[in-house]
Amino acid sequence: MAARFSRLIAIPFHRLLDRIDAGLASGGIEARLPDGTRRLLGGRKPGPVPIVTIVSWRALIRLATEGSVGWYRAWEAGEWSSPDPVPLFDLFMRNRATLGGAARAGGLPKAALRAWHRVRRNDRKGARRNIAEHYDLGNDFYREWLDESLTYSSAIYGPGDDLARAQARKLAAILERTAARPGDTILEIGCGWGSFAATAAAAGRCVHALTLSTEQKAAVDSRGLPGVTVALTDYRDVAGTYDAVASIEMVEAVGQDYWPAYVDTLVRVLKPGGRAALQYISIADDIFPAYAGNVDFIQRYIFPGGMLLSESRFRALCEARGLAWTDRQGFGLDYAQTLRHWRERFENADRAARLPARLDARFRDLWRYYLMYCEGGFRGGGIDVAQVTLVKA
Repeated sequence: MAARFSRLIAIPFHRLLDRIDAGLASGGIEARLPDGTRRLLGGRKPGPVPIVTIVSWRALIRLATEGSVGWYRAWEAGEWSSPDPVPLFDLFMRNRATLGGAARAGGLPKAALRAWHRVRRNDRKGARRNIAEHYDLGNDFYREWLDESLTYSSAIYGPGDDLARAQARKLAAILERTAARPGDTILEIGCGWGSFAATAAAAGRCVHALTLSTEQKAAVDSRGLPGVTVALTDYRDVAGTYDAVASIEMVEAVGQDYWPAYVDTLVRVLKPGGRAALQYISIADDIFPAYAGNVDFIQRYIFPGGMLLSESRFRALCEARGLAWTDRQGFGLDYAQTLRHWRERFENADRAARLPARLDARFRDLWRYYLMYCEGGFRGGGIDVAQVTLVKA
């Protein structure tokens, strides 16, 4: 009787697994299920085949109702596990079109997440709060797993590069794109901990750096970089004109409603003929409407108020305002490698008990999951990182 009841309980969950199975056009999942059965989902064409143990059917309920937010909550609760979740996140991303809404929030959970996200809008007050929540966790935290330059954005790898060399290569590429000459002044929108400002200053350029993070401002000030000033200023409030602009993975923190204001700022502050060198993260246009209409794990737990770019939509805004979109270079797999290096350094710091004691095990697990989730997304190809040069007429 108990076995029969267990089989009856499992029926709706196997139907959900049937939907996932049908949506896996490439790769597959070796699923170990709470009723003791094993299933191969997909497996019809080459691709990653992660092993996933579903400890509780509740994990599938969370996935079906809350999407990636629920899937994280299930992992945190121990309701599913995998020896390596990265290939699973890769698999979901590379099958994004055929899976459709099988792993997205719906109904009341979706409405609740959307309401929460609207509260975290990036108006001036909200932007400062959202930035502080992520970037003001403490410079002592980031110092343990970023490279020595404290660069928190994708590197560009050359043959044999370690993380530090790959980050230096990326920073040099952004500086070159600005076409700034010694003595010119570059506005940096979103300066992080000052690695680009240091690169530019070493090459004789002046930099006016903007951030909304008090921790980052303190770090840049402490470098004592010649020709570099740093201000706690919203990009919408910056005054003056500049020879060039650099902005490295800051526009993802702007939010779709404020993309026009961001582009208007570029147009306003650039001198005629000036260049803006941008590095940005985009999500594939084939899933952007569904992504923009939902709230994912990253937005809920890591970057409140964040929004990846639709490159086509953002490019149209730039070109409509007279900014020529030139020399676009994508390097998504380099971001996967950057994330892998960050996670290795993070794990080493955690094992050595070097991470700040105020950040508890739950927090560390959240960030471990975040680094794996993002790496899988870039490996799956639906998320890309790119540099582009915008030229003002």
